[in-house]
Amino acid sequence: MAVFYYRAVGRDGKTVDGTLEAAGQELASRQLRARGLTLLSLKSDEAGSAVGRSGGRPPSRQDVLSMTTELAVLLRAGLPLDRSLKVLIEMASLPSMGALLSDVLKSVKDGKALSVALEPYADLFGRFYLSMLRSGEASGEMSAVLDRLVAHLEESKATRDSVVSALIYPAILLVVAVLSIVVMLAFVVPQFESLFNDMGDSLPTLTRVVINSADFVTAWFWLLAIALTLTVIAVRNWMRSDAGKQKWHARLLRLPLFGGIVFEYEMARFARTLGTLLGNGVPMLRAIDIAIETVENVVLKASLGGLPPAVKAGQRMSVALAESKMFTPMVIQMTRVGEESGAMDTMMLELAKVFDDHVNSGVKRSLTLLEPLLILTMGAVIAVIIIAILMGILSVNDLAV
Repeated sequence: MAVFYYRAVGRDGKTVDGTLEAAGQELASRQLRARGLTLLSLKSDEAGSAVGRSGGRPPSRQDVLSMTTELAVLLRAGLPLDRSLKVLIEMASLPSMGALLSDVLKSVKDGKALSVALEPYADLFGRFYLSMLRSGEASGEMSAVLDRLVAHLEESKATRDSVVSALIYPAILLVVAVLSIVVMLAFVVPQFESLFNDMGDSLPTLTRVVINSADFVTAWFWLLAIALTLTVIAVRNWMRSDAGKQKWHARLLRLPLFGGIVFEYEMARFARTLGTLLGNGVPMLRAIDIAIETVENVVLKASLGGLPPAVKAGQRMSVALAESKMFTPMVIQMTRVGEESGAMDTMMLELAKVFDDHVNSGVKRSLTLLEPLLILTMGAVIAVIIIAILMGILSVNDLAV
C-alpha cells in the first residue's frame, strides 16, 4: 500500500490536506471522490515524507523538544493521546511539523502505539527517543516518561548551546583578525609603496618583505581565495571520510587542553543517555547500544563498541571499560560503584552531571587563554607591518639627508 498526500476542496468549500493509503493513484482518487472531495493535487511517496511535502524547513531538534514538552503537559492534564495530538496539530506553527503530527495521529487512530507511529521519522527523533516512548507505553506512565525525556533533551541542549555560545566570540575575533591583516596588506601598505619605489635594495629587509607580501596579496587575491576555498573543501571531504574522521577524532582527543573537553563532552552524552534509559526500564544491552549511537567521536565509539559483547558474555561493564585503556579512572570507578550498589542509572546520571560541569568550566578556561592569544597574534602582525613602514620612511629620510 502506498501513501498519498492530497489537497482537495470539500462540499463546504474549505481546503483539506491529508494522507491516504491506497494500492494505486486511481484507487486513491476514487476514494477521495467518494468522500465528496474535489481533488486539487495528489502525490505519492513513502511513509515519513510528509515532512518534505509540507513545504518550509524540516523540523529541528528544538521543534522536537517543544513538541515533546507540549505533549507531556497535555497528557499530564488528562487528555487522551489522540486528542493531545489534535491539539498539537492545531498549535503547530511549522507546516512540516503539522504534517508529521497529522501522519502520526492517523497511525495512532489505526491502533498503532506512538513509538510505532514515529518509527518512519526515526532519523529525526532517534533510537533513544523511541526507546523511551516504548518504556513509557510498557509501564503505562507515558506522561512521566515524557517529562524525563524533556529533562534529558533540555540538559543535552543546554550543554550543546553553552559550548556553541562560548565559541562564537573567538570565531568572530579570528575573522576580524584575518580581515584586519588582509586590509593592512591590500590597502594600507600599497599607499606607501610609491614612496619606496626608488629605494631598491637600500630598503630595510623587513620593509621589503612586507611590501612584497602586500603586492602578492593585491595581485593574487583571487588565487588565494580560490586556493583557500579548495583547501576548505578538501579538508572537509577528508574529515568526512572514514580514514580522515578516524585520524581527526584521534588527534582531537590528544590535544593538550581541548582533548579532555572533547572526551568529557562525549562521555557526558553517553552516560546521560544510558542512565536515562536504564532508569526507565530499558534492558542493559539495548540501553548500551543506544547510548553508543549518541557518541560522535569514532575513536571513543569504537572503544565503547566492545561493551555490548563483553556485558553479554557476563563481564562487568567497569572491567570492560578498564581493559580498553581509553577511559579515565572516574568513568571506571563511578561505573563500578553503580554496579556494586545496583544503582547504575543514578551513577550514570551523576557522571553526566559531573562531566557537564567540567566541560563548561573547561571551555571557559580554554577560551580565557585563547582570546588574548588571538588578540596578541593580531596585534603582533599589525605591529610588524607598521614597524616595517616606519623603518622604510626613516630610511627615505636618511637618504634625503
